[in-house]
Amino acid sequence: MGSAEEAHGWTVKLSTPSVLAVVTVFSMIPGGVLSDMRGTQGLEAQQLAQGSTHLHRRLKRGWIWKQLFVPEEDPTLRVIGQLKSDFDRGEFSIKYILSGEGAGDVFEIDEYSGEIRTLKKLDREEKAFYILQAQAINRRSNQPEEPQSEFIIKVQDINDNIPQFQNEPYVSSIPEMCPIGTTVAQVTATDADDPMFGNNAKLIYSILQGEPYFSVEPKTGIIVTSWPNMDREARDQYLVVVQVKDMLGLSGGYSSSTTVTVSLSDVNDNGPTFQHHLYTFAVAENAAVGTTVGRIMAEDGDIGINARMTYSLEDDLEESSTFIIQTDPVTQEGVILLVKPLDYESKRRFVIAAEAVNDHVDTRFLSLEEFRDRTTLKIVVEDVNEPPVFLSPLYEWKVPENAAMGTTLGSVSARDTDVVNNLVRYSIDKRSDTTKAFKIDPNNGTITVAKALDRETSNWHNLTVEAKETTQNHLSSSVVVFIKVLDINDNVPRLARDYQPYICEGTQAGELIQMLSAVDPDDPAEGHHFYFSMVPEKHINPNFTIRDNQDNTAGIVARRSTFTRKDRTQYLLPVVVADSGSPALSSTSTLTISVCSCQPAGHCPTGGVEALALSMGVSLQTLVGILVCLLTLTVLSVLMLMVRRHRRKQQEGLEVEVKELELPETVSQKVLYYRETGVGGADLDFCQPVVPMRPHPRRRERRLRMEDVRASIRMSLRESHLIGPDDDVFRQFILDRLAEADQDPYVPPFDCLRMYAYEGSGSPTGSLSSLESSLEAEPEQPACKPKPYVVRLTPWYGGAEEDTVF
Repeated sequence: MGSAEEAHGWTVKLSTPSVLAVVTVFSMIPGGVLSDMRGTQGLEAQQLAQGSTHLHRRLKRGWIWKQLFVPEEDPTLRVIGQLKSDFDRGEFSIKYILSGEGAGDVFEIDEYSGEIRTLKKLDREEKAFYILQAQAINRRSNQPEEPQSEFIIKVQDINDNIPQFQNEPYVSSIPEMCPIGTTVAQVTATDADDPMFGNNAKLIYSILQGEPYFSVEPKTGIIVTSWPNMDREARDQYLVVVQVKDMLGLSGGYSSSTTVTVSLSDVNDNGPTFQHHLYTFAVAENAAVGTTVGRIMAEDGDIGINARMTYSLEDDLEESSTFIIQTDPVTQEGVILLVKPLDYESKRRFVIAAEAVNDHVDTRFLSLEEFRDRTTLKIVVEDVNEPPVFLSPLYEWKVPENAAMGTTLGSVSARDTDVVNNLVRYSIDKRSDTTKAFKIDPNNGTITVAKALDRETSNWHNLTVEAKETTQNHLSSSVVVFIKVLDINDNVPRLARDYQPYICEGTQAGELIQMLSAVDPDDPAEGHHFYFSMVPEKHINPNFTIRDNQDNTAGIVARRSTFTRKDRTQYLLPVVVADSGSPALSSTSTLTISVCSCQPAGHCPTGGVEALALSMGVSLQTLVGILVCLLTLTVLSVLMLMVRRHRRKQQEGLEVEVKELELPETVSQKVLYYRETGVGGADLDFCQPVVPMRPHPRRRERRLRMEDVRASIRMSLRESHLIGPDDDVFRQFILDRLAEADQDPYVPPFDCLRMYAYEGSGSPTGSLSSLESSLEAEPEQPACKPKPYVVRLTPWYGGAEEDTVF
């Protein structure tokens, strides 16, 4: 607010609607007027003392104004007040200026009359008051006539806002059976109107829907229960509609409503109840243990933990040991399970008492007995045509391996457990007795021996015996019969291995030569016990004796010391091995004892080689020589193969590829060899590759033969002008030359190309054949480059050109 000095000299004229505001202003500032007057007198005294030339003197005094009022939401643009200075004589010499909040867009002032008017309707909820400044300026001197004064324009509230609920939606839960007055929830609404001005923002709450179960406190909005013992099982949810009004509920006010969803939570106020006093189930007698016989259900109106229950069967009844009942944790059903096999022929019906009890009880609502219920179960066993049943789950018999055919081992027995008691026939599964060593009587199940047994081949027999009914269904079952074959002494003992003992020339009498042991396929219960001895003779063996160690081993001992290889190289010693069976069996094995030239330590260096040589009747030196010869031949063969392979690789490096031209039979063949020389030229070359010729003793004879060939060739050339290419003489000449080249064993691995041609009788030029020149030349071969050349051979009769490597 401006001070008293800033407000003096101003006069405010209000419009008729503002009379109430003016009265309010007067009542608010009586002290301000007096202070303003005293302040004015003091100001004038100060101005006089300072000698001010411009002294403002007032003849009258206007009221002091602090604020103006304008109603909100008023669409009419009206004058809300007028400012006028005491110096304003109506000559329009004073200019009024308005500044501050809303000046120019919300409020404006007439610069001549000082009237303040609104430019648009106002909203108190948007802005409740505006602070502005007013000033009067002399138009001529452009100096303020009055000091600048500050004032407030307040926007008066009207009831133009609807109450609004906060924190929607409202959801609440209360336990069922709760007492009256239990707090459910509290709803809260707000009103944007001015709570300090009238009853525009004074709210009151009421119930539109939900009575008589709920009520609401008018001023606080707290919802409470007003109905006793609300049962969740009857109704578990309520919708409560609460209304709020402003203006304390008077007419002309605004209102709004909200919905509160009230749910009743469960308490354990119901016990389990069976809907039937008797439950009947049927189960087949061949049902497996663990089969579900049926399900029962005790109804409980509660939910969740309050509906959990445990089922049980009466323990004092014998039938309860055949069945058990378990609680399904999801459906809360009682599942009846079979825990023992059933037999229709022995018991056909079971009557059992079942009970259901709540896991959690609440004695505030029910007694303990009301949280349990009982019912009766009747289980009927259905008859099933069952296969025969053997009296024993398995059979085990023993039989000696020398049992005669037809010997009875025992009998299996099975019966039909059904009421009709059908006949049963027995048989042996062929897969369990592939040797057909046993047979069974199909009528009484007696098993006998059908073939001779051998424990050493098979000491156990596992038979599968099948019992089958003679009815149309042919139901069957099987049992396993174990037959153990007992051992008898039917195998002779033998030495453990093929012994090859030897005796050194320096062996002394009494020395051990060889340790012996024996084996026997039999398996006596008391274990093996072997006896070793020599063949009984009229005279005692003067060379060796056998010493039985009484531990299933024996040793060969020398009886003299005069063993030499010159006298004898081998000795034969029969050894008798007997077992302890009943009757006792024995075998005789003859050992060959070789005499060996042993080292000082007694070791025979050649060992078995020398023994082998002696047994073959040859000396050791001869055998060693044969071995050395074989080794030498092997080494030579390997070296020859390596040399031959090396030569072959060298020859392959010098060879050139030759491609033959197949010509018609009617045309004589020309074998040409072209070699590129210089730039693009081709010269005829009749040289042969460099091949070293091996000196041979028959070289001279071969030269004589070649002279005969030359003569034949000269004669053919002299007569060539009288014959043609198709003549038999020329053809035979070519074939003869080819045969000589193929059959000559002294030719090198490859030859240079030769040209055999028929020059014709009318040719003015000399012969181009190389036969004469080559025949007259030295037998040595001219050197040729081993490098292959790419040449082009052209057939005589229009053939296509092709590149060939020689």
